[in-house]
Formats: sequence, C-alpha cells, structure tokens
Amino acid sequence: MIEELLASPFYQRALAAAAFIGFTNGFFSGFVVLRRNALSVSALSHTMLPGIAVGILITGVLSQWNAFFGAMFAALLVGLGAVAVARGKRVAEGTSLAVLYTAAFAAGVAILPKLDTRSELEHWLFGDILAVGNTDLWIAFSIGSVILLATNLLMRPLLLTLFEPNVAAAQGVPVRAMQYLVFGMLVLALVSSLQAVGCVLSVGLLVTPAATVSLLTDKTPALFWGGGLIGGVGSVIAVMISGPLGLPPGPTIVILLGLLFILAYLFSPKYGLLSPKFLRKHQS
Repeated sequence: MIEELLASPFYQRALAAAAFIGFTNGFFSGFVVLRRNALSVSALSHTMLPGIAVGILITGVLSQWNAFFGAMFAALLVGLGAVAVARGKRVAEGTSLAVLYTAAFAAGVAILPKLDTRSELEHWLFGDILAVGNTDLWIAFSIGSVILLATNLLMRPLLLTLFEPNVAAAQGVPVRAMQYLVFGMLVLALVSSLQAVGCVLSVGLLVTPAATVSLLTDKTPALFWGGGLIGGVGSVIAVMISGPLGLPPGPTIVILLGLLFILAYLFSPKYGLLSPKFLRKHQS
C-alpha cells in the first residue's frame, strides 16, 4: 500500500511539503521557545481565519492566493497593532494582542455565514496537505528559503537582541529592526503551514519541535537544528502513517509531535519525570 502511495504525484508533493514546511517551522520554533511567546503565536494563528474570510468576501472566491494574502495581512495587522498599542506603555502587549485577536476572530466568525465557500474553509482550518499543488510547494519553498537564509545569516544579532537588547544596541545592532524581522518571519512561517496543518493547528509546528529539544539539551544551536529535524522527519512520518490509520494528515502531524514531546518529558535525562534527579527528589 505504501508503495502505491509513493508512486502517486499527490502523495509525493504532500511528503515534500511536509518535509520542507516541517523543517522550516521546526527550525524557527527555536526563536518561539527562546522568546517564550507561544501564546502570542497561538493568537496570531487564529487571526488568519478572519483574513481568509475577508479575502473571500472581497473577491467572491476561495483560492490559494486569497488565503495566503488574507491570512498574512490579518496576522500582520493584529500583531503590529498590538505592538503599536503596547508602545504607549499603558497597556501590555499581551493584553492588546488578546483584545485585537478576539475582535478579529469574532469578525471572522460573523463573516462566515455570508460566504458560499464555508465547506471549503475546513481545509484551511485544519489543513489538507494531500491537496498541495505545485504552486503551494513553490510558496512553501520560497518562504522557507527566506526564513532559513535570513535566520542563519543574522543568527548572532538576532540572538543578541533576544537575550540582551541593551548590549545589542550598544554594539550597533538595529534592535527594533531585528524585532520586527523576527515578527515578520513568524507570520510567514505561520502562513506557510496553512496548507499543511491549517490555521487552528499551525501553532503546533511552531512550538512543539524546539520545546521537545529543550527537554533534551541546553545547547542553543540544537534548538534550531534539532527542532528542524524533529519537525521535518515527524511531519513526513505522520503523513505516511495517517493513511493506514485512517486519520487526516494535518492533525496527525500535530499529534505525533505532541507524543514526541511527551516522550521527551518522560525520558529526558535531566528534566524528565523518570530522570534520576526527579526520582531522587521525590524519594527524599
């Protein structure tokens, strides 16, 4: 059965998309874990729905480009709006993000009954990687290449901005530009995973891989490359087993990554529930 699936162009494109999107998002999840802003990523992932809904409302059709640009515009609008409000020091960034995100999501829900393509939106909510076309692959490849190239070329100033913004500014690093760059790449990574896992589950690919690695090692480079490896390989395996299990590929990717996280938590040599340190602590 696997041999027959591997011979299918649809399945081949799905595996290629899973590998590349999984690796890119897994690599970038290192920044999400280091910044400790997973909840912000979750909020931004949900803002993509109203963006897609508005795109359909304006054009009257649901297409790859409508979904892509609508989702990206909504996530940028809400995210940058939260940053702008927080700069006034009166309202915290998390608070402003929560307000704008819930308002945007409510607007999307209100628009949905007016659309003729509501049934097709399920693919964008939970992903349908088996429906990936050549255009989708090129979009994912382009976004992933930009993210991987930018993060590797600017890794040192990005990490310095992340941990010591004052020191970074003293060394001539454009701190604000670096912060906006990370935010922009975060939105691009979210949008690139739309076809694979959808709006609702996209946060799983952008948090779980590096979070899993963080339970196994303290080395910062491992968060990025290890996260990319877990994201890419885990996504491919999930797509391959989803058919025999009778499960949709998108949720299977997130479930498998979640299981790997639980296993890492249980068997981590330093932080796990079954580690000698944990056992000694609870035996005394």
